[in-house]
Amino acid sequence: MIRAMKTEIILRKDELQDKNLKSLYFGGGTPSILSADEIGSLIDEVLRHFSFDKDIEITLEANPDDLDKNFLKQLSKLPVNRLSIGTQSFFDEDLKLMNRAHNASEAEGSIKRAQDSGFENLSIDLIYGSPTSNLEIWKENLNKTIALEVPHISSYALTVEPKTALENWISKGKVISPKEEEQNREFYYLSDFLKDNGFEHYEVSNFAKPGFYSRHNSSYWKYKEYLGIGPSAHSYNGHDIRSWNVANNQQYIKKLSIKNLAKEEELLSREDQFNEMIMIGLRTIWGVDLESLSSKFSDRILEHFQKEIKAKLEEGILITENNHLKIPEKHWFMADGIASDLFIV
Repeated sequence: MIRAMKTEIILRKDELQDKNLKSLYFGGGTPSILSADEIGSLIDEVLRHFSFDKDIEITLEANPDDLDKNFLKQLSKLPVNRLSIGTQSFFDEDLKLMNRAHNASEAEGSIKRAQDSGFENLSIDLIYGSPTSNLEIWKENLNKTIALEVPHISSYALTVEPKTALENWISKGKVISPKEEEQNREFYYLSDFLKDNGFEHYEVSNFAKPGFYSRHNSSYWKYKEYLGIGPSAHSYNGHDIRSWNVANNQQYIKKLSIKNLAKEEELLSREDQFNEMIMIGLRTIWGVDLESLSSKFSDRILEHFQKEIKAKLEEGILITENNHLKIPEKHWFMADGIASDLFIV
């Protein structure tokens, strides 16, 4: 797999216009199952074809049970300077429901071990609205997070995906279905609590202490180009082409072994580009740049846009600020629905 990924890096090195990388992200699945030497060799391969910004952010996604002392010791010798840990919860009942391999003790221990190994720039994932949780448990989860001094939090409502164990349990009445009103309440408690503790709510699902925004994810939200390497990885040219690699590991390796790319791509229509710009922008504190919108799209699309936002502006569901269209934070829980109302279909 490592050899195939290195081959892909070589074959696709000219796809990025900006050769000076501001961020490098090892994510998607469980990249922490790679050894530190393998991670290091991939970083070295990237460096053969790109330069690193002096302040580059290099993130590794990891499960708590992968972050033992030995792995962290080896990892600390690499340029990796940020860890994104799939904590999910500090309660065993939540973790069992989510079918996680780690327990609550390992969730807390992994964060402390990472900090002891010199990793200060940490992000954790937290899930709210679980049937095994309630507002009091959610408060305890957040208090634990603050006590651990984690500077970045990504938090999502529990969703029931098709053909999962959770869906099966709910259908059989073993577990109650998540309630939207409870998730709404926990979302706004999360936002208020974290802001009271010095966090900035900069994207619907993301909170950071000043200086700890995810640079990598922020580039997605600002429509910048990115290159994804490895099975299932997605890429975007910053304009109108999105591509994705095959998900099957064997197919991926086989194609790269004969120096063929294992990817598909689509050309985004102007309507697709408009919808995406609206969806992503309205989820952030930056909003949608109206000047950029006007310069990119035709009169037909802009007329549709002006028509659709009129009532929402009057109701206060949308606001304009410094020539940017935004959703007031009190409506952020419904951001995706508000954005989809503006789509061209």
